[in-house]
Amino acid sequence: MSERHALAPLRRVSTEVLEVAYYETGSADGDTVLLLHGFPYDIHSYVDVAPLLADSGFRVVVPYLRGHGPTRFLFGSTPRSGQQAALGADVVAFMDALGVERAYLAGYDWGGRAANVAAALWPERVLGLVSVNSYLIQDIGAAAIPLAPEREAGFWYFYYFLTERGRAGLANDPREIARVIWKRNSPKWPFRESDLDRAAESFTNPDYTDVVLHSYRHRLGFAPGAEQYAELEARLAGLPAITVPTITLDGLADGNFPATDGSSSARHFTGPRLHRKVADAGHNLPQERPEAFAAAVRDVRDLRQEQAGREPFARGRQDAP
Repeated sequence: MSERHALAPLRRVSTEVLEVAYYETGSADGDTVLLLHGFPYDIHSYVDVAPLLADSGFRVVVPYLRGHGPTRFLFGSTPRSGQQAALGADVVAFMDALGVERAYLAGYDWGGRAANVAAALWPERVLGLVSVNSYLIQDIGAAAIPLAPEREAGFWYFYYFLTERGRAGLANDPREIARVIWKRNSPKWPFRESDLDRAAESFTNPDYTDVVLHSYRHRLGFAPGAEQYAELEARLAGLPAITVPTITLDGLADGNFPATDGSSSARHFTGPRLHRKVADAGHNLPQERPEAFAAAVRDVRDLRQEQAGREPFARGRQDAP
């Protein structure tokens, strides 16, 4: 694919909490799609997806998540929360700041979770969803239930980050921690040193360590959530259904999240949903298999249009595409 060019230049917009740095390409008149990256990655997970979607008529917007890259908190007093409610609320606040009423959301890992949260809690704002590893809203109430030992071994960093030794390790060498996670997450991805170097630039954000540690400590029940997200977390505790048109993807070479046929998460998707397995793809699926990811975004647009066509008087409805 590309020669790993940078997604540049960046733009910036402010919400009540953040100054968000983002890359934009494509037609300003097209449907907006937000591409949301994970940890420990950055916006360049979409370096090859973005132009494919721009060529398909989308307005493509790729923001740096809180604690990553040039995105900054506006106030020192704001809790450096990485909890799922904060990530989802950031998506909707970012859309508000852009003046985007409705958008397609697509992501993996942290970005997929943010997209899931936004789709579940603000479905009126979401045209459709593409989510790697299906339903990603955390059941924090069940955090103490162990997984199979092999899977727990792959999540070593969850537990490392519960300790002050883990804080020091992440602060001292986030690049090499990312390398270990990348190799485990994506055993068939021949990433280059330049890929890792470029992503590691986003780890120099002054709030990176605090946001990352809070994310994992909160999801395992070892840190309280920020008060401003308490009501949202209470709603997420009920594992709300996702009603918007959705395509879910599993990579067949994901080292930590074994691919499924989608049935185990089907109860969480009450709208139109397609599930696909992607050959040779690991956890960072959009960077590893950009064509498959871009196809899912295009196809979820078609899925939404098909749904709208089946609704009575769809063309007269305000929410018809």
